[in-house]
Amino acid sequence: MTVIRINAITVPEGGGAELERRFAARAGDVDDREGFEGFELLRPTDGSSRYFVVTRWRDEASFDAWRQSQSFANEHAKAASADQRPVSSHAELLSFEVVDLSAPTA
Repeated sequence: MTVIRINAITVPEGGGAELERRFAARAGDVDDREGFEGFELLRPTDGSSRYFVVTRWRDEASFDAWRQSQSFANEHAKAASADQRPVSSHAELLSFEVVDLSAPTA
């Protein structure tokens, strides 16, 4: 069953462009991970300050393997390095399973 993980990232005013730049420059190692199905970075359009990083996984085991991988550790260590100030003021991981799905028929 497909699982969805959403990292809800609160970004202080003026920090959105930097967050987007960092995600655009990401290594993309996750794209080749076993069980990875997709990635989206969602920018708020309602005046709020939360971005959503949405990833889709074939199953929980695939997501857990990514979180425990050296690639994951390297990317997050780079983001937390001394030469890059944190962009977010808060982050929360949300977890879902897809129980119903609809797609265009045409």
